Amino acid sequence: MCGLAGIYNIGGGKRPVRAELSSMLGMIAHRGPDGRGYQIDGDIGLAHARLSIVDLESGAQPIHNEDKSVWVVLNGEVFNYVELRRSLERQGHTFYTQSDTEVIVHLYEQYGEGFVTHLNGQFAIALWDHNRQTLLLVRDRVGIQPLFYCVSEGRLLFGSEVKAILAVLGKRPTLDPAALDQIFTFWAPVGATTIFQDISLVLPGEMLIVGSGKITKRTYWQWTFPTDG
Repeated sequence: MCGLAGIYNIGGGKRPVRAELSSMLGMIAHRGPDGRGYQIDGDIGLAHARLSIVDLESGAQPIHNEDKSVWVVLNGEVFNYVELRRSLERQGHTFYTQSDTEVIVHLYEQYGEGFVTHLNGQFAIALWDHNRQTLLLVRDRVGIQPLFYCVSEGRLLFGSEVKAILAVLGKRPTLDPAALDQIFTFWAPVGATTIFQDISLVLPGEMLIVGSGKITKRTYWQWTFPTDG
């Protein structure tokens, strides 16, 4: 388990600063006691609290591609990263770590937004493409790893836990009565809703594409069920 967090000024908001990102990680420090990493690029700030499992020496995040135009933070594991790495190296990609996270940046270089279909694992991913000025938020197929987000005062706030968002929200969160009813009925909110109004979950098998001041949701995977007969 690791923890990720970030802030993206999507229109009219303040640019992120290191102190804000540090506050977000402070709320989820228990998820990653082995190190913290930050990347700020104008309107985007990424942060990561690391639990070292793969590549203990050089796998600190955020991780970038060869020209540092693509940056990634990951919570989770990519189970097939060894096979993916071999394939990407044959296609000319150069790696600087032994981390499973680094395959993500090179998969994105190779396949664009379709990179996620090559991953076998449990993951929440935040990927920043500097050249396109686009942020991708991605959750694994069945939602093993959590990823929350909120739009407030022109900024997109996101993190592995709601408390990371609350650290920089700047206002008292409001309970969602419908979500509270769902908790008492089903033990948890349904769908993308959370106990707080305006704070949502990235759904399992979903990718949020954030750029040009708008958020586009895309389902890249969903359950299939056999038909009768």
